[in-house]
Order: sequence, then structure tokens, then C-alpha cells
Amino acid sequence: MNLILLFRDDFVDGGTRVRLGGRRLRHIREVHGAAPGDTLSVGLEGDRIGAGRVTHLDAELLEMDVELVLRPPEPLPLTLVLALPRPKVLRRVLPAVSAMGIKRLFLINAYRVEKSFWQSPVLSRESVNAQLILGLEQARDTILPEVFFRDRFKPFVEDELPALSRNTLAVVAHPTAQQECPRNAGGPVTLAIGPEGGFIPYEIEEFVSAGFSAVTLGERILSVETAVPFLVSRLF
Repeated sequence: MNLILLFRDDFVDGGTRVRLGGRRLRHIREVHGAAPGDTLSVGLEGDRIGAGRVTHLDAELLEMDVELVLRPPEPLPLTLVLALPRPKVLRRVLPAVSAMGIKRLFLINAYRVEKSFWQSPVLSRESVNAQLILGLEQARDTILPEVFFRDRFKPFVEDELPALSRNTLAVVAHPTAQQECPRNAGGPVTLAIGPEGGFIPYEIEEFVSAGFSAVTLGERILSVETAVPFLVSRLF
């Protein structure tokens, strides 16, 4: 991890000293090879970034004195609407979404989304946040993305999406679209990406009715976990 992400309850007596154990302690010991006196990059969830000086370290506990002075990186002006992928793919997509600076993600239903995906424990808030935190640690960021679940396609696209995408470049990725995906949008974007196999024609029509343009990435058909960073890098 390129940043040790801290939380309010890590702090001792509301001061500037933190105590850490568990996964973060193991990483600091085994990967950073830290020792008392060393300085590590740290950040407080939802707040600033700074440095932590190790004051105590053993097999059970780490203590640091921290100073937080820097703002986290600017977020991408992007709302991502993603048809719920299979759970093992979602576990890989979430850290990437977080690392890229996307701060608003809607996971939605679609015809080709299997019903069983919605019962997966990967969708628990604890599991989702754990994956998002990995992305923040990678990118040296502290602001967790907001993740929303919408298991009914039509009400979301017809009743909610037009307001969400207002005053943005609204595009839905579709392999057989005639229009190429734009480059360097230069402003806020709402991007919709379908499941493996893509959105069905009816769903594309619903997106178009909501003000979206269907765009293609070319002849190659990409997996969801490849399409997300490809499209984001193209648009920004």
C-alpha cells in the first residue's frame, strides 16, 4: 500500500497518536519493513494526507504520531453506472474504480445480470468498503466512493438517471454502436457499461431515451474489468 489509511477510531484519546493492528500492522512490518523512527505516508479517511512517525512497533501493535497537512487528489468528474458483474469480477473492479478517483458508482440490474449475483456476500457494505479501501491505499487517496445498488433497471433509468446525468456528457458503451467513444471529454461525464455480453437493444433504447449516446470502443469486445479503465482513460 502506498498510503496507510487511518480511521477516527485509530486515534488515541482524540490526539495525534494512532494505534494499529491487523492487516495494516502486518503490511507495515512485512512489506514496508518499518522500524521505530521511520516515517510512513498516511491519510485519514474522508480527510487529509500526511506523515506518520513510528514510535512503537512489535508483533501485536504499532503506534505512530501523525501530522495531516495535504488535501487528497481531486476526484474524477465521473459517475459510473455499471451493470452488476459476477462477484469475482466485482472484487477486482471496485479497487480499480476507487484508485482511479471515481467517487460515485451505481451498480444496476440488467437482463444479462444473473439474479444470484444480487445475493452474493461480496455486495455487503463491509466487503465493498474493504475493496474500495485497497484502491485508496494504492492511489494515495482518502475519500471513499459512494456505491449505490439499483436492482430494478427500468425505474432507475427512467426515473432517476436523467437527473443524475443532467449537464454531463452521458454515454453508454455498446459494441455495435456507430458513434466512437469521445476522447478527453473536458467536463463531467456519466458513463454506463453493461454486463458481459452487453446491454440488450431494449436497454440501449432506454438509455438513449434518458439522454445517453451509445458509443463503441471499436472491433474488440472487452471484458468489464478491462472496459472500465479503458473508457475512463479515453474520456479523461
